[in-house]
Amino acid sequence: MNLPFPIVDEPDDITREKGRLLFAGETEFVKGVVAMSGLPPADRLEVCFAGRSNVGKSSLINALTGRKNLARASNTPGRTQEINFFTAADSHYLVDLPGYGFANAPVAIVEKWQKLLKQYLSGRQSLRRAFVLIDHRHGIKKVDEEILKLLDSAAVTFQCVMTKADKVKEAERDAILAQVRGALSKHPAAYPEIIVTSSEKGWGLETLRATIATLI
Repeated sequence: MNLPFPIVDEPDDITREKGRLLFAGETEFVKGVVAMSGLPPADRLEVCFAGRSNVGKSSLINALTGRKNLARASNTPGRTQEINFFTAADSHYLVDLPGYGFANAPVAIVEKWQKLLKQYLSGRQSLRRAFVLIDHRHGIKKVDEEILKLLDSAAVTFQCVMTKADKVKEAERDAILAQVRGALSKHPAAYPEIIVTSSEKGWGLETLRATIATLI
């Protein structure tokens, strides 16, 4: 049966190696940006990671790069309040966006970085793809819909990355994926394949690395 938004196939050996090489070197923190004027030059291919607070974004970036404390994981929702830029090899920026949704921060601060997020997504020419992280235990929630609509309006291709797949019972996975597929089908900017990951178990990391390495 051909499902809409199938799970991405495992990469072939050549593509897997491209992904390994991209992340084999040092991944360095470049800067945290709190205003559009602070963005680094758009001189390399860029991918960003978006997700609601506590979806496991920092853990996934750390697992991808093999660096334990590159992106600071926090148990406090809404800790990341700037756009954080990291290098991958000499060719890519990895961009960690502020968590959206519930945030343990004053309303004025939340509004300020939500505005920055919108400006960045709408105006960054070197941005090739946004990876929207969705907690596999919960599927797509109303708060996720806001970012998906924003990506549609900014005409930024986004790909859904399921996180914490190891925390979901096998019997429940298909039902949650069906909900996600239904939600994604309403979004024209959605890339038509899903990546399933677990930072803890290492599931899907090679696939995600290969996907990033083969973007043009």
